[in-house]
Amino acid sequence: MKLKKSQKRVLVRIIVAAALLLLCHILIGGHSHFGENHGHVHLPDWAAALCYLVPYFIIGYDILWKAVRGIFHGQLFDENFLMAVATVGVLSIGLFPDQEPEYLEAVMVMLLYQTGELFQSIAVGKSRNAIASLMEICPDTANVERDGKVEEVFPDEVAVDDIIVVKPGEKVPLDGTVIEGASSLNTVALTGESNPRDVSVGDGVISGCINMNGVLRVRVEKEFGESTVSKILELVETSGDKKSKSEAYITRFARWYTPIVVCSAAALAILPPVIMGLIGGFESAPWSEWILRAINFLIISCPCALVISVPMSFFGGIGGASRHGILIKGSNYLEALAKAETVVFDKTGTLTKGNFKVTAIHPEKIDEQALLDLAATAESYSDHPISRSLKQAYAKEVDNSRVGEVREIAGHGIKAMIDGKQVCVGNRKFMRSIGAQWHECDAVGTVVHVAVDGEYEGHIIVSDEIKPDAEKGIAQLRKLGVKKTVMLTGDASATGRAIGERLGVDEVHSELLPEGKVKKLEELIAQKSPKGQVVYVGDGINDAPVLARGDIGIAMGALGSDAAIEAADVVLMDDKPSKVATAIRISRRTLSIVRQNIVFAIGVKVIVLVLSLLPFIGTLPPIVAIFADVGVMILAVLNAMRALYVPKK
Repeated sequence: MKLKKSQKRVLVRIIVAAALLLLCHILIGGHSHFGENHGHVHLPDWAAALCYLVPYFIIGYDILWKAVRGIFHGQLFDENFLMAVATVGVLSIGLFPDQEPEYLEAVMVMLLYQTGELFQSIAVGKSRNAIASLMEICPDTANVERDGKVEEVFPDEVAVDDIIVVKPGEKVPLDGTVIEGASSLNTVALTGESNPRDVSVGDGVISGCINMNGVLRVRVEKEFGESTVSKILELVETSGDKKSKSEAYITRFARWYTPIVVCSAAALAILPPVIMGLIGGFESAPWSEWILRAINFLIISCPCALVISVPMSFFGGIGGASRHGILIKGSNYLEALAKAETVVFDKTGTLTKGNFKVTAIHPEKIDEQALLDLAATAESYSDHPISRSLKQAYAKEVDNSRVGEVREIAGHGIKAMIDGKQVCVGNRKFMRSIGAQWHECDAVGTVVHVAVDGEYEGHIIVSDEIKPDAEKGIAQLRKLGVKKTVMLTGDASATGRAIGERLGVDEVHSELLPEGKVKKLEELIAQKSPKGQVVYVGDGINDAPVLARGDIGIAMGALGSDAAIEAADVVLMDDKPSKVATAIRISRRTLSIVRQNIVFAIGVKVIVLVLSLLPFIGTLPPIVAIFADVGVMILAVLNAMRALYVPKK
């Protein structure tokens, strides 16, 4: 386990202080019966106190300094102040004639507290490293071609349209398109998946991937500040700003709780002996006993276990999710995911690959090739997946000189002037709006209708391929107890219904325009239970408005999609629908750990507090109070660390 310099220094102080404390205890003894010979060195009380103060100051000087500085800066009631007051109080017990000194216990309190702080620092470091491992995707330099030479520059000095060279073993510094070369890219830092991605001329590459073999020449398409790697780093760096309700409550709780504890401890030290003194005479008032009880009360009541372990559990959960290629923008979204009641999926690119292929051509008055020619020519300027599939099936160079005015109508299709005729290519709504006499088709897939000057000429069937783990992802959600899964699509009812039945989705809503998806999502949100959450899962720029509208928006396969990364609350860096279930499982496991820590910390403290206040039990030794505070904190921190390690299922 590699420690930072600051952690190493604390560890050395702990070891030195523990060794000196043990030496003091062996040579002098734990208490002050120094007049009696029990095999220990005979020292006066002041000399024994000085010996114990050496390890005390070695291990606790920074805590004492922070407490003093906090007093002068108006930050009186914090854990440093509580520890300082408690340990100084324990050291002072020996000043009372009827009490034995508790030097050993005083140093033990500070020693165990610092040990707990070190555990916390290491645990937080592990969580940060899991998230910060994403920071390693940020390349230090870029090889840019200028004036026939390759120069090594900082990535933010590269402009759009510059040509960069990516050698084997190097990180891709900026987003762009391959113009020369072929290679495999390792995307594990972004997606959590080890399968390489093959790229060649014409393929897009994403910053943060590692080039595994061939040399690539890439034309830059985005400045460094707008690249995928920059967007991800910005997301990671701000993930701690959005606190969960549990974290916010604990923060508010600590703000009021600590001064109440200090005032209560002062009252506990003063009021009982004063009352007893008034009743039976001040000479009989047991001051030392109640001061010791008050000190124990202070130690036990310190909220360290809650204040430290609850945020750390959420931080660990976010870190554990990042190891699976799941980026969660804040612990508030992590907490909300655990209450997922309805999960709504977009179809294209989310549950299906978005790799459309022409599977059937059904002409009415012209032949198949002529129908395909009209559709491909009309769609020649569009980059929509369906448009690409039509051009791919046409397999010829489109003669753009034949094309006049082109107009894309959102949610309907494309209207273009071809050879002086008005050609409309799109869905049934488009045909209905122009008055064309279209008809249904029983084939499964997206039906692309074609009309010329208002006369129906036939339709083309374009089919999409379902993602391999889509069915598994839906099944896992059902196992997790998600009440309803819903699929929204702009496809025809028959196509949507067929895919929905195959995947086992509970509800399918078809023929939806982008605004229709938002409206349907709002209806589902209105139907949820008071504590339930509606999760929307989509991809790409078309889903940005719906991602933003859901209780929780999850961007699927968001590599390179700036709009999805910015609009979503959770970003899945690969294309696997099953990662939605993984994200929910991580959130529920994290919340379970948070609840365990809260119940354990409060439960132990309440039990020990009650015992310490009962007059007939007697004064508990400070070591019991130490366990109730520092011991509980260490155990809670160790439990919180489990959130970082997410078992794969």
